[in-house]
Amino acid sequence: MKKRYIIYLILAIGLGYLVYHRITENKKLDAGGAGKGSKGKGGSALNVDGIIVKSSNFSSNLEITGSIEANESITLRSEVSGLVTGIFFKEGSNVSKGALLVKINDRDIQAQLKEAITKENLSASNENRAKQLLQKGAISQEEYDTSLAELQTLKSQVQLIRAQLAKTTIIAPFSGKVGLRSISVGEYLTPNATIANLLSTNPIKISFSVPEKYVSQIKHNSSISFNVDGSNKTYKGNIFAIEPGINQQTRTLQLKALAENASGELLPGSFAKIKLALTTINDALLIPTEAVIPVLKGKVVYISKNGKAQQVPIETGTRTAEKILILSGLSIGDTVLTTGAMALKPEAEVKVKIAKN
Repeated sequence: MKKRYIIYLILAIGLGYLVYHRITENKKLDAGGAGKGSKGKGGSALNVDGIIVKSSNFSSNLEITGSIEANESITLRSEVSGLVTGIFFKEGSNVSKGALLVKINDRDIQAQLKEAITKENLSASNENRAKQLLQKGAISQEEYDTSLAELQTLKSQVQLIRAQLAKTTIIAPFSGKVGLRSISVGEYLTPNATIANLLSTNPIKISFSVPEKYVSQIKHNSSISFNVDGSNKTYKGNIFAIEPGINQQTRTLQLKALAENASGELLPGSFAKIKLALTTINDALLIPTEAVIPVLKGKVVYISKNGKAQQVPIETGTRTAEKILILSGLSIGDTVLTTGAMALKPEAEVKVKIAKN
């Protein structure tokens, strides 16, 4: 009987120990699990890059193409046919306005002029005698009018011959550089024949066009910068002429700008890569374009606040190759996240590495 109680006591003690051991182990597991869960939660913060929003001056530039043109350009030709008796310019040289370039044989016209002048002088003498006789009543008014009309006709003929004589002399209509000549002394020249090209290249003109949507931002004297192939130099110019209407086929507006070309290194016909300054905004907010996320109702960015990501709707303006103008939604000092957009969710913990901007 006593032996049975002893066995029951031993069993009870063993059972109690097992229960105590299990409870103790469970508490250790719970404590360890809680510690691991806390560590995991802190370790799940996403490493991302970001920038601090700052204000800066922003110039909106439109990149377009155009062509270089001479300020003035003509093809020299003769108005009359004749033998070339003199060429008074060197190919590729600069000439001044009014300079003699080519002379055409004018001997026959000179002879006609002398004959016409002789007839005019004789008619002038006859008209003078007729006037004196009219005053004395020796001739009628009709007879005097006839002599006067003859004098006026001869004067007109002299003027006409002088005009023909002037056409045998080809002069420079403006200062510029004359190109390669296509004639020689002794050649019979016709009005269809090209003598040479004459170009004025300082200043130089830049011709280009802009899309219709930018028309309201184009103004006279707006500045441009441009480059040409074969040179790393950037040139400056200003818009001086704007076409009054839109081209209906291309939906563009034609513009022309002037640029200094004292060195003559800008050649007409060259291709120009142009940057046109449209607007300048002071204290503009700019962020990298990769930070902007398109959504159904517009655009959003993620910012970091108190170590957590927050989604902010924004309105944007002009976009450049690297940055985009923010019209609303952000403030100076906000931390905008530029990476991890696909993995980010609102209220997710983030660890931000700030980049210089």
